[in-house]
Order: sequence, then C-alpha cells, then structure tokens
Amino acid sequence: MKILYLHQYFATPESNAGTRSYEMAKRFVKSGHNVTFITSSAFFSENYNFNKGWNIIQLEGIELHVLHLKYSNKDNFMKRIFKFIRFSVSSTIRSLSIKADVVFATSTPLTIAIPGLFYSKLKNKPLVFEVRDLWPELPIASGVIKNRLIIKCATWLEKYTYKNSKRLVGLSPGMCDGIIRHGIAADKVTLATNSCDTDLFDVHKSVGLNYLNSKLNFVAGRKLITYTGTFGLINNVGYIVELAKAADKLDSNLCFVAIGDGMEKKQIISDADKAGVLNKNLYILAAVPKTEIVKLLSAADLSLSLFGSVKEMWHNSANKLFDSLASQTPIAINYGGWQQEFINKHNCGLVLHETDFNKASESISHFLSNQTEYDTAVESCKVLSYDHFSRDIMAARIEKTLMDAIYD
Repeated sequence: MKILYLHQYFATPESNAGTRSYEMAKRFVKSGHNVTFITSSAFFSENYNFNKGWNIIQLEGIELHVLHLKYSNKDNFMKRIFKFIRFSVSSTIRSLSIKADVVFATSTPLTIAIPGLFYSKLKNKPLVFEVRDLWPELPIASGVIKNRLIIKCATWLEKYTYKNSKRLVGLSPGMCDGIIRHGIAADKVTLATNSCDTDLFDVHKSVGLNYLNSKLNFVAGRKLITYTGTFGLINNVGYIVELAKAADKLDSNLCFVAIGDGMEKKQIISDADKAGVLNKNLYILAAVPKTEIVKLLSAADLSLSLFGSVKEMWHNSANKLFDSLASQTPIAINYGGWQQEFINKHNCGLVLHETDFNKASESISHFLSNQTEYDTAVESCKVLSYDHFSRDIMAARIEKTLMDAIYD
C-alpha cells in the first residue's frame, strides 16, 4: 500500500526528540509498503541544510517532503499556534500532489488533522488518525489554553476528526477511552503504545561505563538517577530539585542528572542553585541527540519520568518509560494513571510520592540499595521490552490498522 504519513515533528536518532514515526515508517518500508512523509524541519539535526520552502529527501527508503520551519520548546503558546496553522495550510497544499491509498496523520498538534481531512475528502481515501495526546483536553486542563474561541474551535476539530477517521490509534488505554467517549466504536480504535527500540538501546554495559568516565565523571561512583526530556510547563521538572534537596540530607550516594531544554529550564536551574544542590548532587545539562541518550541510560541506575498533578496528563505514553525498558534501566514516576498500574504490576521500577520528597528520596535510596529488588526490575524491563512492547509488535498493529482502513 501507498501511505501518506503526516507528522509535523518527524525525528531521527540524531535528533533530541521522539523517533516513533521514523521507526514505524522504516518497518512499513521493510514490509514492502511505499511511505511518503509530509513534515517540518523542526527536529532534524543540524546535519541537514534545508532550503526555504519545501525540500525532498530520501531516508532509508522513505520519501520525506520537509517544510523548512524552525521550532523551539521555548516558543510561547501563540507563536506555536501560528506555526501550527502555517504548517497545516502548507502541508494541505503539498499533500494533494501525492498519490496514496491511505493517509496516516499523527498528532501533536491537533492541526495535523486538517491536511489529513482535506486529503481524505478530496481524494476519497481513508484517514487513520493517531492520538498521541488528548488534545485539547490536556492543554485546557493544564491552563495552557484559556481563550474560549480557541477552545471551542479545537474541541470541534477534535470531534470532527474522530468522526471522519476510518480508524484511530491511541497511545495509551486512557487515550483510547477518551476517543471512545466521543461516540467512536471500540473496534475502530487500536491501542499501540510507544514502544521499545531494543536494537538501539540494549547495549553492552561498557557503553555506559565509558560514558560515565568521559562525560559524567562528576558522578564519582554515586548512584545515577536521570531525567531526559522537555523542561516544559506540564513536565514538572522542578520536582527533581526538591528530590535532590531531600536526598542531599538522606543519602549522599545519590546523584541526579537532568538533560533537555524548554521554557522552564532557566527557572529550574535558578531554583537548584538557590537550594544549594546545583552541581552538588543535581547536574542540569544541555539537550543531546537520542544516540547519546542511549549511552546515558546505559550508565544510569534509575530513570525518571515526571508530570504535574493534572490527571489529564497521566494518559500520556511517555517515551522515557519505553526507552528505559529497552535499556533495561528501571523507571521511577511521580504520577498516577495506567503507567503507575503498569509499574506496580510488572515490578519494573517504582512510583514516587507526588508531594512528600523525603518519602520519594527514601524510596529511591531503598530501591537502589536492595539488590534483589533491583535485579528483578532489570529483568522485568528486559522481558517487557522484547516480548510485549517492541517496535516490531507496535508497527504490526498499526500496519494492520492501515490495511483495515483501506479494505473494510
């Protein structure tokens, strides 16, 4: 089949962003399908020198139409909205020149649905829409969107997209439930979580040891706890500052490293400095490509995934969870929902207290000093990553969903 794949934020392992679309597309090509992407330059590495307007490149059998459009996690909301609209209009026009059997649009942002809907209607081809976040529910709940007109338009677009998609894909049980609540039949919704790239992340432990010695020598034999990701409004990365403060008094053998970028990063660095933990037991570093995250997780004893107290956030399917599983690094989270249930059920990490940082740091200290419990978590990570959440398993689910959309 010929797949038109719409994703505004396509990324490869050279980037410091999620690579789900890249990994899925590679597997579709391997299965004999033709894949054409409509995307932006936002998360391509600096190795690509794009011209203004549209650029066409070939990557591992995938054809990519790339709109040169700069993006930063530090952009304010209105600037992001403008870029969403610009990409939506440009990609709608561009996509209509491409022949396909099915159009596969993946959020966020929700506006990626617009070129998908136009293509589906004008070309009479089925639309499969992938929901990576319950948008606009999440930004509304977190207070990012307050304008009533924007809320009304976004809510309408969400419902219209669901109703006019032949199939839908949700990245978590909560997302699938959110789709079904809009009156979509359950048999039209596929659960395909983020997945484990074991080929990339399952490396020999010497990789991590070499990285510790060359890049993280400040760890100095302490237990390494890492956060890798966005320093955004909803991510609650400030939690790690409070965690480091509590751990500084409780266990001097714990060392925290946060790597990434975003609107809140300067404030978090300032807070860590004021708390007296910056460059003591908490180190905040620049964002790095995913290929370097592989080395960092190989070196880490524990990985963190953080969110705030807004329950709508808990439906997410965190890349950090699946990257941790793939690297066989136990994961710790500070929120509820399906991931809390998942960790408790499979004993692949621990759930930290949301507001009591002494309890949270005690949990980490106990977990990392209990070798039996820790080894059980490592083995659980390995089994889950290979047998239940591999890239191949999730790609096969989506491939079947696309085929069903065409032939149903």
